[in-house]
Amino acid sequence: MAHYIDGFVLPVPRRNLDEYRRLAEATAEIWKEHGAIDYREYVSEDVSHEGTRSFMSLSGAAEDEVVVFGWVVFESRASRDQVNAKVAADPRMPDLIGSVDSGFDAERMAYGGFQDFVSMSHVEARY
Repeated sequence: MAHYIDGFVLPVPRRNLDEYRRLAEATAEIWKEHGAIDYREYVSEDVSHEGTRSFMSLSGAAEDEVVVFGWVVFESRASRDQVNAKVAADPRMPDLIGSVDSGFDAERMAYGGFQDFVSMSHVEARY
């Protein structure tokens, strides 16, 4: 079955990473409680490759920031819409986002929904 994901990229001040991690872990739990299959976030380490546009440039990250790249997996687009509506209505979200100095800035985040296009999670060895 093809899944649906919401993907996102955002810059976060390096000095705020501990607080951002707390926010991300708490919000991940909320998404999972409401039906997301998986929730992942990764922090930049090696994001500049000659001949390509870097994630630093793409996200508008400053030198003292890192790039967070993540996604949330859903059963389908319809499931995603239902889960996201529940998350948006969850009374914990505004309090959670407002309670920490994580450096999270939704206006600097790129976010969108993506349908399955190429999926190859297991490749058999051919000898």
